[in-house]
Amino acid sequence: MAERLGREEVRRALDEDEARHDITTALLGDSADAPALGRFIAEEACVVAGGPVAHEVFAQLDPAAGFVQYIAEGNRVEAGGVVAAVEAPARIILAGERVALNFLQRLSAIATQTRLAVEAVRGMGTEITDTRKTTPGLRALEKYAVRTGGGMNHRLSLSDAILFKDNHWTLLRRGRGSLGEAIAGAPPDVSVTVEIETEQELALALAAGVTRLLVDNQPPERVAEWVQRCGPDVAIEASGGIVPETAAAYARAGARYISIGALTHSISAVDIRLDLAFP
Repeated sequence: MAERLGREEVRRALDEDEARHDITTALLGDSADAPALGRFIAEEACVVAGGPVAHEVFAQLDPAAGFVQYIAEGNRVEAGGVVAAVEAPARIILAGERVALNFLQRLSAIATQTRLAVEAVRGMGTEITDTRKTTPGLRALEKYAVRTGGGMNHRLSLSDAILFKDNHWTLLRRGRGSLGEAIAGAPPDVSVTVEIETEQELALALAAGVTRLLVDNQPPERVAEWVQRCGPDVAIEASGGIVPETAAAYARAGARYISIGALTHSISAVDIRLDLAFP
């Protein structure tokens, strides 16, 4: 990630929005250069994430813009609370308003949903993780929001860890080798996880010495059964359609990790608005 959080993502978003060519605000002439205050106000309770990215929006538009974040990253704000404020000429605030809100609303939504899942399994020895089901071009920021909400990141990219999934099983069955042979070439410092959906795949994974299994699309009862069968030396990760409301059942079943794609791929933005005022 860039030294300033979201630098490249913000640059692309400002270019996409043609933020430096706001033909509407330009109609207001000199009054658009008046010093103004923009306050980001939460319309609903949420966990705040993305304040530094909103700051970056205005810093790129005007390095002299002042930005203050009142609710720290990872803290909860109630409805009506002021999350942050920016001081700059009115035209700068209006130019960056939508881009800043887009980041702040989406990242706060991810952090809020993550926090719900984390709270649901608190004290059960289970970690909530994300997946690679992220918005193209925004993965680093969305995974930052998951961490801000108290979750942990799964692999960041295909080169980050080995995850042997269903289509890899298909490729393996087409060939003549075994799972053990397939993963034997894994670098010693890279984690190996094997996804299983059937008893046969479970047996093959255990025979290959795999110590982390991704149990996909199984009910909590099956997860509990396989946790007992694998023993404490094998970490079970539950996945597949799990949401914060159902996470506790998988934690009680003994899953050490629960990966939730919905934290990023099905998120609805929280409601945050920007109000413009003049000193």
